[in-house]
Amino acid sequence: MDKVRFGIIGIGNIGTVHARYLLAGEITQACLTAVCDNNPDKHAAIRQLVGNDVPIFSEAQALLESGLVDAVIVATPHYDHPALSMMAMRRGIHTLCEKPAGVYTAQVEEMNACARECDVVFGIMYNQRPNPLYQKVKDLIDSGELGEIRRSNWIITNWYRSQSYYNSGGWRATWKGEGGGVLLNQDPHQLDLWQWLVGMPVRLRAFCQFGKHRQIEVEDEVTAYAEYANGATGVFITTVAETPGTNRLEIVGDRGKVVVENGTLQFWRLRESEPAFNARWDQGFGEPECWQVDIPTGPECSDHQKITANFAAAILHHTPLIAPGLEGIRGLTLSNAMHLSTWTDDWVALPFDAQRYLALLQARVASSQEKHVQSRTLDASGSW
Repeated sequence: MDKVRFGIIGIGNIGTVHARYLLAGEITQACLTAVCDNNPDKHAAIRQLVGNDVPIFSEAQALLESGLVDAVIVATPHYDHPALSMMAMRRGIHTLCEKPAGVYTAQVEEMNACARECDVVFGIMYNQRPNPLYQKVKDLIDSGELGEIRRSNWIITNWYRSQSYYNSGGWRATWKGEGGGVLLNQDPHQLDLWQWLVGMPVRLRAFCQFGKHRQIEVEDEVTAYAEYANGATGVFITTVAETPGTNRLEIVGDRGKVVVENGTLQFWRLRESEPAFNARWDQGFGEPECWQVDIPTGPECSDHQKITANFAAAILHHTPLIAPGLEGIRGLTLSNAMHLSTWTDDWVALPFDAQRYLALLQARVASSQEKHVQSRTLDASGSW
């Protein structure tokens, strides 16, 4: 085939984003040939968005068995991601899943097992991985320029969300509807990047605050501390109720420090490693010579199109995926572990007991309540 025929399952905020760039022809090796949304009340507005030539389905199975698509983007609420992805993969449909991969690791383990069995391309929409800033940080780490990682800190608090945002959907910020708060809805990209850059910790201790600043069931503020096999440590701080917010990633190695903040990358390089300096220095006060190095990068971006274009190229030309779907479980493992640490008021060793986490989550789902929903319509720009 010359172009991958895409379907989109779920036409809400993010599904609309995907539909617009596919319809605009921004992905040269892809086109939109079908969409699905299980709310028929939205179909008239969706028709205005996609035009008369793109069929609209009410059931995902009907779209997947229509013969109209080679691949799908799963853009539904979180709980449905694994089941719909598996439904597609088992029918030979290449699958690009929106983040997060799921709500709890047990369901994502099942999805990953299905992906390994099916002869399809499986990706996840981690659209921050192509960001030139984080690409360069990974290069500095992988090339050894930064040396052995000793510490990482990520303060990511520029997620400000008002109460009206949460009131816009009955499923928002509920255990039943989303299965989590800021960690699962706003932070999946950062949790993925954190582990992509410095690896997975061996254990962590977290303090999640549930409904501290907003009338919601789930976490709206989190502070977590992680420990790694080599002795390195990490801190992750996030909230939806702080303004002005901060987005600062700092990673320290034994050969320097890198900071990503305000769309820029700063790198301080030690002329010799800290352990080497410490071993030879006998003058008391002193420290290794340090150079502030200008690192060329492209502008900061958050690019769904690059992930989709790369996914299409993987189908057509076997191009390696930027964000393999099998890796989606890693960031989710971190957010689940942060919940589990808070719920049990204890350290959590990784990997943790997925069934224990699921049981504790289900207890919260059982008492979860949807909120009153403010009515919304699709506006002229194609946004809900």
